[in-house]
Amino acid sequence: MKTTTTVIIGAGQSGLAFSKQLSARSVDHVVLERGDIAQAWRTERWDSLRLLTPNWQTRLDGYRYRGPNPDGYMAAADVATFLDGYAAYAGAPVETHAHVLAVTATEGGYHVETTKGDWFCSTVVAATGACSVANVPALDKELPASVTSLSLMDYKRPSQLEQGGVLIIGASASGAQLAKEIQAAGHHVTLSTGEHVRLPRLYRGRDICWWMNETGLMDTHYLDVEDLKRARKVASLQLMGSDDRCNIDLNTLQEAGVRVVGRLQGLREGAALFSGALRNHCMLADLKMNRLLETIDEWVSATGRSGEFEPAHRFKETRIDDGSPLSLNLTDANINTVIWATGYKPDHSWLHLPVFDRKGALRHDGGIATDVPGLYVMGLPFMRRRKSSYIDGVADDAADLADHLTAQLNRRAA
Repeated sequence: MKTTTTVIIGAGQSGLAFSKQLSARSVDHVVLERGDIAQAWRTERWDSLRLLTPNWQTRLDGYRYRGPNPDGYMAAADVATFLDGYAAYAGAPVETHAHVLAVTATEGGYHVETTKGDWFCSTVVAATGACSVANVPALDKELPASVTSLSLMDYKRPSQLEQGGVLIIGASASGAQLAKEIQAAGHHVTLSTGEHVRLPRLYRGRDICWWMNETGLMDTHYLDVEDLKRARKVASLQLMGSDDRCNIDLNTLQEAGVRVVGRLQGLREGAALFSGALRNHCMLADLKMNRLLETIDEWVSATGRSGEFEPAHRFKETRIDDGSPLSLNLTDANINTVIWATGYKPDHSWLHLPVFDRKGALRHDGGIATDVPGLYVMGLPFMRRRKSSYIDGVADDAADLADHLTAQLNRRAA
C-alpha cells in the first residue's frame, strides 16, 4: 500500500486546481484519475459542445487562455488540451487510469482502493465534480418500447438519431442547444420546459458573462445567500457558445421551428403529459432576466461608466402560443426519440462513509464534509461561490479549502 498525505480523486479542473494549491503549501499528495486528464471533457460530451463562458474566462491560478480568439467559446476537446497544459504547468502528480473503487475510514485516515493499487492518506478530496452521470428521471422507464431514450451522455450528434420527431426534456443550456442543433438537422423537435434561466448572450455590447464577472455577481459567497438550497439547484443558464454569439432562448427556437411545451409531468398509455404552467414559467424567466439587466444598468450608472457601453435596452418577452398542448401521443406525433436534457449529477458512490443525506447528497459546509473530518469536495454548484462549478471558479475554492486542510494537518501535528 502506498502512502501520502492527501489523495485527490479526479484530474479535471477541480482536482488540478487543488493539486496546485497543495504543492504551494508543500503538502505531499497524488491525483487519481480513472482515465486520462480531463477524461469527461474528452469522452462524455456531445460533439458540438462549447463552453458557455468566453475563452478569456478560461483561466486557473497562474494559467489562462492566450490564443487569438479571447471572445470565442472553447470546444470540449480544446478544454481537455487546456487542462493538459495546466497539469504540466502545475506539476500535478497525476496517476492516470487509476479508477477509485472505494474510500473507507481506517485508523488515522483513509484507505483508498483503486484498480492500480491502494493508498493510505490522512485527507481525501472528492474532485469528480457535479457532472459525473446523467440525471435521468424514473419516468424514462415508462416510455413506449418503440421510442429510443437517450441521456446527455448518450447523445453525440444528430446523425445517430432515427428518422422522425424528437422530444427533448429540459430547456436549460443543454436542452436548448440540442433543440437548435437537431431541428437544424431536419428533425421536428418538441422541447419540454419548466423553470429556466433566460439570459442574452450580449448586453450593451459585452458578453453577459463579462457583466456577471465585472459586477461581482459570480463572486457571491455561499454564506451571503438567503436560500442556499434553492441557489444550488438553479438550472444552467440558457446560453450557448457560438461564432456569431447569438441568443438562444424559447423565442429564437420557436422561430427555427421548435415546438415548445410545458414541463413533463408524466407518461400515460404512450402519451406525454405536460404542465399547464408554461406561460407562468416563461413570465418568471423574463422577469428575472430583466432584474439582472436592471442590476447591470444600476452598476453602470453608479460607476460613471455609461460612455463605455451601448445604451440600455430590453428584449421581447417570451412568446407562448395559446394552443400549447397539455398532452402528446408520441406515436401519433411521430416522435421516435426522447432526449433527457435534465442535467447531470455527481457520483460519490465510491465514498463508503457516513456523509450522505437521505436523498444521497454529500453533506458539506462550503466543500468541507460536515460528518467526517479530513474529507473535502470540489466542483459542486454554488459550493463556496456562485462560480464554483465553472473553470473560472475552482481556483478560489481550492485556495480556501487548501488553507483549511493545511490548518487541520498542523493542528494534528501540534
